Amino acid sequence: MRTPLKLSAAVTAAALALTTLTACGGSSAAGSDDKNGKIKIMVGGLDKVIYLPARLTQQLGYFEDEGVHVTLLTEPAGVQATTSLVSGDVQGVVGFYDHTLDLQVKGKQVESVVQLAHAPGEVEVVSDKAVGELTSAKDFKGKKLGVTGLGSSTDFLTKYLAVKNGVRTNEFTPVAVGAGQTFISALQQGAIQGGMTTDPTVAQILDKKLGKVLIDMRTPEGSQKALGGPYPSSSLYMNTDWVNSHKDTVRKLARALVKTLKWMSTHTPEQIAAKMPSDYAQGGKELYAQAIKDTLPMFTEDGVMPADGPATVERVLKAFNPNLKNATVDLKKTYTTEFVKK
Repeated sequence: MRTPLKLSAAVTAAALALTTLTACGGSSAAGSDDKNGKIKIMVGGLDKVIYLPARLTQQLGYFEDEGVHVTLLTEPAGVQATTSLVSGDVQGVVGFYDHTLDLQVKGKQVESVVQLAHAPGEVEVVSDKAVGELTSAKDFKGKKLGVTGLGSSTDFLTKYLAVKNGVRTNEFTPVAVGAGQTFISALQQGAIQGGMTTDPTVAQILDKKLGKVLIDMRTPEGSQKALGGPYPSSSLYMNTDWVNSHKDTVRKLARALVKTLKWMSTHTPEQIAAKMPSDYAQGGKELYAQAIKDTLPMFTEDGVMPADGPATVERVLKAFNPNLKNATVDLKKTYTTEFVKK
C-alpha cells in the first residue's frame, strides 16, 4: 500500500509516492544503521522501466529476505533524487551512475554499489508533427527538446548528442517535462518537437502514433552506436562515507538487487510485468510487457560495472560539461564492485 510522504522543503514541496516494506520491527527513524536495517532509497521515477529492479526487488520480497527494511521514494528525475541524497534525506538513490562523476567534481564523494544497467535505456523521440525537420541529432539546432529535468541524465545525454553532431548546447532549448503523461502532453501540444524519455512512455508514444524513435539507446548496441561505448546508467549509488560505515547493510542490499537481476534474466517480460504494481501498466498489460521487453537488454545480470563503462561516461560528460571538462575525475572512487562480487 502506498502512502504519501513529504520530505523537507529544501528538497521538495511536493508529496512523494511512498512504498514501504517492513522486514523487521522498530521505529522508522530517518537515519539508518546496520542494527535496525532501515533504509530510505530515492528512485528517479519508480514506474520507469529503467529503474524497474528497485520496485521488483521489493515485490519479490528479496529485501525482506535479507532482513532490511526498505522505503522506496520517487522523484520525477534523477537530479532531484541526487539532491535528496546529498541533503541526507535518504541513504541511497537508484538513478544514473553519471551523477557520481558530476558530484565528485563538486566535492561530494558518491559511489555506485550495484550497477543495474550497462546501457542508458533512453530513447530520443521526435513528434509526428516534426518528423520532416528533425531527422537526426544534427537537426537539434533551434529545437525545443524534452528532458526529465534540467541537470538530469536525459539533459546530459541530449547535450552530448548535440555536441557530437555539431550543435552547440546554446543552440537548442532543453525543456523539463518529466516523463509519462507530462512528456506525452508536451509532445502533443507542440511544447517540444522531440525529447529523451524511457519506457513505458516510449511504448505509449508509439502506440498512440504521436511520434517516432530517432535514437534508441535501450541496448548495448544502441549505446555503442550513439555514445561510442557501454554507458552504465541505472545503479544504486550512496555516499561513500555511509557505505564504508554500513557495509553489512550495503551487502544485503546488493545481494537482494543482484538476485533480482538474475531473476529477470530467467523470466519473460510478461512474467516480470505480472509482478509489478498494476497501475504501472497505464497503457495496458500487453503494452507494458512490450515496454519491458524492449528495455531488458540494458540490464546487467550480476550488478558489476562494465570494464569500459566509467571511461565512456567521463568522455561523454566532458564533451559538454564545463565543470568536468578540465577537471580530474578519479573514476575508481565513483563505483565499487566489493559488494556485488561477494
